[in-house]
Amino acid sequence: MGKIASRVSQLNGEGALAVNVRARELERQGRSIIHLELGEPDFHPAAPVVDALREAAAAGRDRYCATRGIMPLREAVAEYLGRTRRLPVTPQEVLIAPGCKMALSLAMMALIEPGDEILYPDPSFPIYPSFTRGLGAVPVPFHLIEKNRFQPDLAEIAARITPRTRMIIFNSPNNPTGTVYTKEVLAGIARLAVQHDLWVISDEIYARILFSGAYGSIRALAGMAERTVIIDGFSKSFAMTGWRLGYAVAPVEVIDAMDLLVLNTFTCAAEFTQVAAVEALRDSTGAVEAMVGEYRRRRDLFVAGLNRVPGFRCVSPEGAFYAWVNIEDTGLSAEKVATLLLEEGGVAGIAGAAFGAEGAKYLRFSLVSASHLLEEALARIERVSAHWRAAVTR
Repeated sequence: MGKIASRVSQLNGEGALAVNVRARELERQGRSIIHLELGEPDFHPAAPVVDALREAAAAGRDRYCATRGIMPLREAVAEYLGRTRRLPVTPQEVLIAPGCKMALSLAMMALIEPGDEILYPDPSFPIYPSFTRGLGAVPVPFHLIEKNRFQPDLAEIAARITPRTRMIIFNSPNNPTGTVYTKEVLAGIARLAVQHDLWVISDEIYARILFSGAYGSIRALAGMAERTVIIDGFSKSFAMTGWRLGYAVAPVEVIDAMDLLVLNTFTCAAEFTQVAAVEALRDSTGAVEAMVGEYRRRRDLFVAGLNRVPGFRCVSPEGAFYAWVNIEDTGLSAEKVATLLLEEGGVAGIAGAAFGAEGAKYLRFSLVSASHLLEEALARIERVSAHWRAAVTR
């Protein structure tokens, strides 16, 4: 038997999926599990979106289509970004892919050479460093720490740039911390990108899930439209996780390169889902605003409850739908606390090291379950905290 390509050994999995496997196993044994491990909304697409999908499939919109995506959807994405983020975008700068991970992977394949150094935040989405290594490049972390409210340190980023640095990847709001980068941080990253001629991948999948203020994209800043790739999609804001539909917005020459990669890999995203996505972007029922309002209520309920648990400390997230909990004062490792919560309490969360070394003293919980389940989860966590309560001094 031949060998597996060495690049595969450079990849890592996602901690959320591993926890989910164990949680499902416990459920099959008859255990009650509250799932707070996956970043999957408990909502479903609005009725007009489902109707559009059904009508498109019935009308035979199930053939091969344009590799870059159907023009009505690319036009709709351009209009949507102008309406929601004040970004001037043309349809020629948009490429549709089956999921944000694929859009991200295409962009990285198009822009990264072996040996390049890629800056990324720690903690963050684990695929950033994983796929960087898979492409033969070197992931270089910059740290998001609690005393800075998880905002990047611009001086640290500047110090980590070398002649081999090719790109900065980040997401705001951040997964897992829920941090929304300030205008000053975005402006500082933009200055460094222009000064050192770097590409920027701005993962904006949570851009609509903000709890206050308006979203600011780094692409809008001077000199950034020609060096920024936006990654976004339909999974989070439109509760369409299983539809596998994402997109990239980039300079046309980057879209051309990504399009050639599409031709050599998956050919096209399914047309009927793209037709329905046009309806999702219209959001005629106000589903996004209603969903974000519900996440805001869940955040307020759950974060307040977590901060009453002995040994827990949680900074209220500004966006996305995660609670990032410091458990250092319990005296236990995050892995131990996560195991106790799952095995004894039936609450599935993720030990923060899954998101990088800076997450070693944290747990991540998703705010994707209904309020009554979050309240039950808090009660279970409080009961399990008996394991470490005596060691906590407040």
